[in-house]
Amino acid sequence: MKNLKVIAFTHKHVELKDLGNLVICNEELEERLINLKNSLDIPEIFYIATCNRVEFVFSGAHELNDEFIANFMHRMNFCVPSERLQCYLGQVTRYSGMDALTHLFRMSCSLESLVVGEKEILAQVRRAYERCREAGFTGDYLRLVMDRLVKTAKEVYTYTNIARNPISVVSLAYRKLKETKLPQNARILVIGSGETNQNLAKYLKKHQHSNFTVFNRTLANAQKLAAELNAEAFPLSALGSYKKGFDVMIVCTGSPEAIIDSNLYEMLLNGETDRKVVVDLAIPNDVDADVVANFPIHYIEVSSLQAIAEKNKQDRYNELESADAIIQQNIQEFLPIIKQRRVEVAMREVPEMIKEIRSFALNEVFAEDVQKLDPQARAVLEKVINYMEKKYIKVPMVMAKEILVKNSQSEIN
Repeated sequence: MKNLKVIAFTHKHVELKDLGNLVICNEELEERLINLKNSLDIPEIFYIATCNRVEFVFSGAHELNDEFIANFMHRMNFCVPSERLQCYLGQVTRYSGMDALTHLFRMSCSLESLVVGEKEILAQVRRAYERCREAGFTGDYLRLVMDRLVKTAKEVYTYTNIARNPISVVSLAYRKLKETKLPQNARILVIGSGETNQNLAKYLKKHQHSNFTVFNRTLANAQKLAAELNAEAFPLSALGSYKKGFDVMIVCTGSPEAIIDSNLYEMLLNGETDRKVVVDLAIPNDVDADVVANFPIHYIEVSSLQAIAEKNKQDRYNELESADAIIQQNIQEFLPIIKQRRVEVAMREVPEMIKEIRSFALNEVFAEDVQKLDPQARAVLEKVINYMEKKYIKVPMVMAKEILVKNSQSEIN
C-alpha cells in the first residue's frame, strides 16, 4: 500500500471560500490531469471536489514533501497568485500508504465530513472516480481501492445509525410537514426566498406538491424562486392584500422582528377557520406569539427543530466507534486482496511462457522423437503434457497466493 497517496485540502485547515480556488471545472480537468500524469510520472490518479474538500488520490513512489507538493500544484495550473499557493502549502494534508487508505475509507463513510454521516459524499467520490476512469486516468489498483470503499461505506450506512436521523433544519421541517399528512394540492405560501425556504420548497416540489405562491421583500428574488416552482411571485408589501387563502405557510425572512402578526394572519385566512400548518424557520421567529396562541395552528418552529438536530448530531457522533470498527475490518480483508492481485499481475505472462516452452519442446527439441511415436503413444503423450501444463500454471500461482495470505495475516496480527 506504500504507493497510495492523497493530497487533501479540507474544511479542517482551509477556509471554505478559499477551497473554491482549487476547484477544476470539468472542461479543464482532463487536460490538467494529463499534464500532471506525464510530467510527474503518476500511473493512476483521480480528483475529488466537494463543497468542503478538494483531494487528489493517486499511486506512485513519490515522497510528499514540500518540493513535490509545490511542483504538483504548479503543474495543476491553479489560477491563484504564487504567494497564495505558498499559503496552501501550509494548509495541505498529506497521506501515504495505510494512512491514505484509512483516510479514504473514513472520508467515503462521511466520518471526516463537515456534517458527519452525510451520505452524499459517497456519491460524490464515485462520480469523481468514474469521470477519471472513463478518461483513462485510473487503472486496476485504484479500481480495487474504489470497489472496497463503496462496499465499506454501504456497510457503515447499513449497520450503524450514523446517517439515520436528519440533522439539517430543512430535512427535519420536511419530516414534520409529512406528519401533518398534507393533501397533494395544499396551497403553500412561501414567505421569504432565501436558501432555507428555497430548499424546503424544492423538497415539497420533489414530492409532487405544486400549488405555491412566493412573497419576498425583493420581487426579483421572489420571481427567481417562483420560476423554479412554477408559481406566482409578489413583493412582501403585497402580503396584506392576498385573498386566496392558504393551507401551509412557510416563513423565513431576515426581519429582526415578527412580520406575521394577528391582524395580518387573520387577513391571510380570508375567513377560513380550519387548522393551518405554519413552518417558521426564522431566527428570531417571523410569526408573532399571539398568532400561535390565538389561532388553530400546527406550528413548526426553528428552535424545536434545532434541539432535535443537536440530539441527532450527537447520536451520529456516538456511532463513530462502530463505523471505525467496520472500516478496520474491511482494511484487514482488503490487504490480502491487493497482494493477491499483485501476484496475478506479476504472473500474468506465465501461462503464455509455458505454452511457448511446450510448443518449442514438441516442435523443435523433440520433434523427431515425437514423429516416431505411433498415434496411441502420441495421444498419451499429449494427455500427459496437457496435464503438466495446467499444473505448472496453476500450482505456482496458488502457492504464491497462499504464502501472501499467510504473511498478510501474520502482519495484521
